[in-house]
Amino acid sequence: MGLTLGIYFSGGVSGGSLNPAVTLGLCLNGQIAWHKWPFYTLGEFAGAFIAAAVQYGIYYDAINHYDGGIRQTYGQNATAGIFSTFPNENVTTLTCFFDQVFGTFLLIGSILAITDRRNMLPNTGLLPIALGSIVFAIGTSFALNCGYALNPARDLAPRIFTALAGWGTEPFSYRDYNWFWVPIVGPMAGSFLAYCVYSSLIKYHWPEEHEQMPKIQDQKIEVTINGTGKGYNNKGYDKSDEVRQPSVDTHM
Repeated sequence: MGLTLGIYFSGGVSGGSLNPAVTLGLCLNGQIAWHKWPFYTLGEFAGAFIAAAVQYGIYYDAINHYDGGIRQTYGQNATAGIFSTFPNENVTTLTCFFDQVFGTFLLIGSILAITDRRNMLPNTGLLPIALGSIVFAIGTSFALNCGYALNPARDLAPRIFTALAGWGTEPFSYRDYNWFWVPIVGPMAGSFLAYCVYSSLIKYHWPEEHEQMPKIQDQKIEVTINGTGKGYNNKGYDKSDEVRQPSVDTHM
């Protein structure tokens, strides 16, 4: 839902790219200029950080009631997972990395497909719903291992916020600092892989486009106004077609 609303809010301005991994894929695909990538990424991280702060403020009382004011990253009363992702205890970091690569590969591949004007391009107004549905489907299928971050900004920015808001270094030191990098590197690698696969198997196999403007035959329209015939064609008024009509003397 959040993705859909975000795209509806910003789609007309920036295309609704809320994810550095998505921005990378669109830059590789030529849909976003490379010089804009740092600005998009900075905006995405800033938005995620502010969203985490707002969420924390809204649920501050509920969080305090749950953990007694003692902020924890893991354990029975852990609350850091509200803001950023943490892996299933029974899943290795390597498995989680490939999980993030594959999940983001599906996401970016789908985005490249539905925004390709030579493919089955949906109506512009339906794009946010289509993308939101794709993210929902990926989440329901691949959330078990590590919460399907798929977005470096959505994971790292709130993780930084929790470190500043009372959770200390634990959001980063979890698993001896062998986790926090996974939702950052994995999605970026998955984005690059998706671009390579979509481009090599689909994008570069479309037939060349030979767009021709329809030929419009010259049409001449004669309009008579006050005894003067004026010729017009599809190129505008042509003075050479002006014809003087015989006048009629109305004075008897």
